[in-house]
Amino acid sequence: MTPAIDALFRSAIEAGEVPGAVAAVATDRGLLYEGAFGQCDREAGTPMRLDTQFRIASMTKAVTSVAAMQLVEQGRLGLDMPVEAIMPEFGELEVLVGFYGDTPALRKPARPATIRELMTHTAGLAYEFWNAPMLKYLTVTGTPSMLAARNASLTTPLCFDPGSCWNYGIHTDWLGRAVETVSGQTLDAYLQEWILEPLGMRQTTFAPDDAQRARLTPIYGRTPDGGLARVEFDWPTERDFWNGGHGLHCEAGDYVRFLRMFLNGGSLDGVRVLERETVTEMCRNHIGDLWVTCLPATLPAYSLDAEFFPGEPKKHGLGFMINCNAIPGMRAAGSQAWAGIFNSYYWFDPASKLCAVLMLQTLPFADGPSITLFERFERAVYASFGRAT
Repeated sequence: MTPAIDALFRSAIEAGEVPGAVAAVATDRGLLYEGAFGQCDREAGTPMRLDTQFRIASMTKAVTSVAAMQLVEQGRLGLDMPVEAIMPEFGELEVLVGFYGDTPALRKPARPATIRELMTHTAGLAYEFWNAPMLKYLTVTGTPSMLAARNASLTTPLCFDPGSCWNYGIHTDWLGRAVETVSGQTLDAYLQEWILEPLGMRQTTFAPDDAQRARLTPIYGRTPDGGLARVEFDWPTERDFWNGGHGLHCEAGDYVRFLRMFLNGGSLDGVRVLERETVTEMCRNHIGDLWVTCLPATLPAYSLDAEFFPGEPKKHGLGFMINCNAIPGMRAAGSQAWAGIFNSYYWFDPASKLCAVLMLQTLPFADGPSITLFERFERAVYASFGRAT
């Protein structure tokens, strides 16, 4: 049933659209498909394999969100709890309203942000990749990007009043700090004990060991002529905290296990990590009348303008984007999804009991060949395995 999926990846590799890819598809009951194509390391001639490690970047956010919801279940976090109630330093953040030359103009936010707003990207924070005022703020103040994982990275201001709009940002890094504050564990230790080990995600980690690092694929960036060149980039080894928004390394097979947990209502292979009602809650709209919108690029080496299904209405649950309508030939209405900046993608479709992962390691995010390959992959998945209608 999968020749079409294999063929589209082989075609993309032969055309030089991506250097390599790993993909996996599953239902709530088990794996339907997995494949590895092309090269992991072009310079070394290393082939891509099913156990290749990827920097999954913002696909980390869903894992951190599960951690937070476990604490909500235990009554140790509340969705409508002000963030500053457990992290007073968050209450010191002001709203960036402009600049006097190179001097930031700031004001107090209209009201405190909540844990729910961290989980839905409505608390007012931003990434410099898709927010020009934040990029200027980091530049003129010398404040380190969240990629640096320094405590000073957490001092960047809000760009909007909490609850006033959806704006993709560093919210889940703050959420990870909330998990640490409430649990008394570092984020890496918490995730390992309460999510990764219970779900059998034994190759998912913030800090790869030597064997895992040997299987880690480099990142390749798109060149002006449409080719690919190796980018020397990695997460910092010296850090003040683990990034709940982007820090994990993972294999495709591990992440599919994570997605299957959602399709099974919070459990996998007899191990429960979330209550069924919690999964249902995570997968509904939590941003009210707001909408998930296009992310306008400010650093095109890292990302182009990015939006899934332009023109289609999209909401946000507690950890992921929700498409409101069925996408013809693709996912059903109410499916959950997100991605990582190195063009790794996932979705899970509760109506069809399907989930899938596509692991690439290319920049910029949402460049034509990568996003087109993802769309072709999704269409091939539903053509091969069907969809609830």
